[in-house]
Parts: sequence; C-alpha cells; structure tokens
Amino acid sequence: MNSNSHILRDNGLRVTETRQVILDKFQERQSAISQSDIEADLGADIDRVTVYRTLKTFVERGIIHKILDDKGGVKYAMCKESCAHGDHHHDHLHFKCSVCQETTCLEKHLIPKMQLPEGYQQEEVNILVQGICPNCK
Repeated sequence: MNSNSHILRDNGLRVTETRQVILDKFQERQSAISQSDIEADLGADIDRVTVYRTLKTFVERGIIHKILDDKGGVKYAMCKESCAHGDHHHDHLHFKCSVCQETTCLEKHLIPKMQLPEGYQQEEVNILVQGICPNCK
C-alpha cells in the first residue's frame, strides 16, 4: 500500500489510486501547486473534473489548503498534521518568487489578528508576499 494511504484513511477517505497519485504530487514538492500543474503532470490519466473534486475534498478534510495568487488563480499546499484534526485555519504568510514563480508557505510568519468593525465576521485572510526567494537571489 502507498505510503500516503494513512493520510487518506486518517481523514475518513477511501484510499483510491487517483487520490494517492494527486497526494503524491503535493508530497513531491515544497511549494504550492495549481490544479493545472497537477493536470499537466498527470496528462490524460485523470480527467479535469476528477482532479477538481479531489482537490475540493482534500481542502474540506484539512489535507491541503488554498492560496490565492497574484493573478486571481488558486494554488494548493499541504496542511500541517494538526490541520487534519479539526484546526483548519491558516494564519501564516505565503511568498511568491517573482523569478521562479514558486509559492511557498511561511508557516513561522503569522498574519496578525485583525480587529474588524462591529458587524463584520472574518472567515479567511490571505496575504501573499512577493519578491525573490533564497534560491533565485
């Protein structure tokens, strides 16, 4: 059985080849990836709708989280282990390199708590820092 099958089982998901292959893509990389990156890697092996549904399920189960990028698209990154156990909040910064275009989680750099006006309820905060990563500097 694949080494990542425990992640699926621990999150109440049936272990399928498609889920394992997509999860492998996240574990192979340190940076965030988009749905189109996954589709390009997989070629015609898995259809677009299946990839979309799998990513949606992984987000709902706390396996991965969404990162909004500077072009209006979405990338995804693996969650910390604790995230899969009900604490699916991402209060860390994300960094996009303007040279290599890689987006990385900066988990040790937290977004400060926001004090919103009365009547507003925060659901999500996204901060994307752009610049040059250490590898491209």
